[in-house]
Amino acid sequence: MSTNSRSIEGIYRNGKIELSETPTDVEEARVIVTFVSENSIDLSDRGLDEAAAANLLARLHTFADDWDRPEMGAYDAL
Repeated sequence: MSTNSRSIEGIYRNGKIELSETPTDVEEARVIVTFVSENSIDLSDRGLDEAAAANLLARLHTFADDWDRPEMGAYDAL
């Protein structure tokens, strides 16, 4: 079992979860599934179009590993 936490996007369809990628280093692990509505964030309300959002995501991607660490949850309540 892997000791690192990470997130993989997927789709829930017909009672099953289809992952966008297959983890190669995980044989068995506990998981948490969060259902996200399709329009959970309205980009236009935040002054972003799709191109600007994609640019922002690409620039922030380098921080993803740090943000996904379990100990970072301490900052959620701030």
